[in-house]
Amino acid sequence: MVSIGPVQDYLYQNQLSNYTPRDVGWIPSVFVYLALALGLWVGPLFDRFGPKWIAVGGSIAYIVMMFLLAECEKYWHFMLCLGVLGGVSGATLTTTSLACVAHWFKARRGLTQGIAMIGSSAGGLLQPLILRATFPKYGYKWSIRILAFLFLGCLVVGNMIMRGRIPPSKTATKRKIVEIKIFADMRFALLTVFIFCCELVLFGALGIIPTYATISTSYPPETGFYLISVLNGVSSIGRLLCGYFGDKIGRFNTVLASAVIVLVVMLVIWLPFGQTNIGALYTFAFTFGACTGAWMSLVPGCIGQLCRADEFGRYYGTSYFIASLATLICIPISGELVEAVGAQAMIGFYCAVLALGILALTCSRWACLQWKWDWTTKV
Repeated sequence: MVSIGPVQDYLYQNQLSNYTPRDVGWIPSVFVYLALALGLWVGPLFDRFGPKWIAVGGSIAYIVMMFLLAECEKYWHFMLCLGVLGGVSGATLTTTSLACVAHWFKARRGLTQGIAMIGSSAGGLLQPLILRATFPKYGYKWSIRILAFLFLGCLVVGNMIMRGRIPPSKTATKRKIVEIKIFADMRFALLTVFIFCCELVLFGALGIIPTYATISTSYPPETGFYLISVLNGVSSIGRLLCGYFGDKIGRFNTVLASAVIVLVVMLVIWLPFGQTNIGALYTFAFTFGACTGAWMSLVPGCIGQLCRADEFGRYYGTSYFIASLATLICIPISGELVEAVGAQAMIGFYCAVLALGILALTCSRWACLQWKWDWTTKV
């Protein structure tokens, strides 16, 4: 999911070259949207039944999707295979794996979820490099099949060792799958607004950066592959370190600080120098990856602070159902902005969205303190 950009860019330049960046962008947008939105149902199912059969079914469907993806040729093929089937199966894997970590850890939940999320960074680092080497040598079909075999090995191991700690209870079984009333908690509602803004900025950037680098004729053609690899590679460091510091100084505090740093870097480096200076572009990718790692590893921990462990799946799924709407529109909007008014307008749009998210997170932290502000409190 976090390295979809190189695949999107390859399709745009080859099988789907007759379509605009906006049109091609809808495919990964639907993929990411469904993978996050369907957590609204997968989370409560996890609370009811545990991870075993949900993860097995999702893993089988995901591997089938990858092998079918290698055979796709037309736009609707890619939309149904990668967008719909990939999104549905991906929802079962992302939600259950993160919820399992929340079951087993509380005091060090930020660190352990950071460690778990390193797997996502490792995939985001390796997959663009694999595709960079295999696309010209083996072609599209075998490049995707190689990834499919890699995923198969990882999912077999994951299904063997992943376990839930809390058995299904009568309360979890009777609980409604969808409960809008949990948004009456302002801490949770404002945190969800922040997650929405972050997902829009994060997946919008991950999806459009390869295309962004391609349309800048001053950069080598392989720049997009390397940018995504750098971004995801340093993200693993950010997820681990921010997870550790989140447990020490507060998860809300750490996420808020990282979001402010990202906004400053976008305004100071990406906006003025991204299209003219490749060093500045790599600097942005490095900083963006390290800081957004905090979002990936600590936001589930922040959600966990607002609910009981046996409710985590429901809270997580509900929050990311709302946030997933951002992933549905972010990549097409990015493609449209780049094509219509230029890359700088797109970056300015991202900066405005992230600033709104920072404001929402600040208010969520304030609500956690019973509306009594204190910079030094661990939240």
